[in-house]
Amino acid sequence: QVQLVESGGGLVQAGGSLRLSCAASGRTFSTYAMGWFRQAPGKEREFVAAISWSGSNLYYGDSVKGRFTISRDNAKNTVYLQMNSLKLEDAAVYYCAADRRPLVPIAPIDPSLYAYWGQGTQVTVSS
Repeated sequence: QVQLVESGGGLVQAGGSLRLSCAASGRTFSTYAMGWFRQAPGKEREFVAAISWSGSNLYYGDSVKGRFTISRDNAKNTVYLQMNSLKLEDAAVYYCAADRRPLVPIAPIDPSLYAYWGQGTQVTVSS
């Protein structure tokens, strides 16, 4: 079983920054791609960012490109999401997820390819 625990969410003013963390346990974290998704009330789950197992391939949703950065520290079994220049529309519950397939060179943007999900962390952006 894999456990993913997100942290770092909170209230921030528009234009501000937050860094989310996702700590993984239960399997070999370093061999699986990781992703971040978000869901706002009344909206569908949205792809935010993903990182391949090696960290060499990064993917971003169009709405966050240039503002968010995904990274991972395999020694700490943790993936991060640095969020800068936050906008009101970035407010959502953010989830991290782990790919079901090991050692795939790309990271998926399709949520159905992720086998494990965290409980989510709330990000609130105020004007």
